[in-house]
Amino acid sequence: MATVNFSVPADVKDAFNKAFKGENKSAILTRLMRNAIEERKRQKRRMTAINAILRLRSTTSAVTDDEIRKARKIGRP
Repeated sequence: MATVNFSVPADVKDAFNKAFKGENKSAILTRLMRNAIEERKRQKRRMTAINAILRLRSTTSAVTDDEIRKARKIGRP
């Protein structure tokens, strides 16, 4: 297992120690770090999807409200 040293503001350290008093702080920090890693991965996937959508939108032509209404009517029973 590795040891990691981070500097945090004293008020954050105090609040953390108070919130998690009596708990395994190494386990809590490990969980928080894993959550942060997964969140970063989700952010990257979202950005990839957004960029793909934006690329697709740049290659399609605009549709008028009238064309949308006609398409809806055609698609309804």
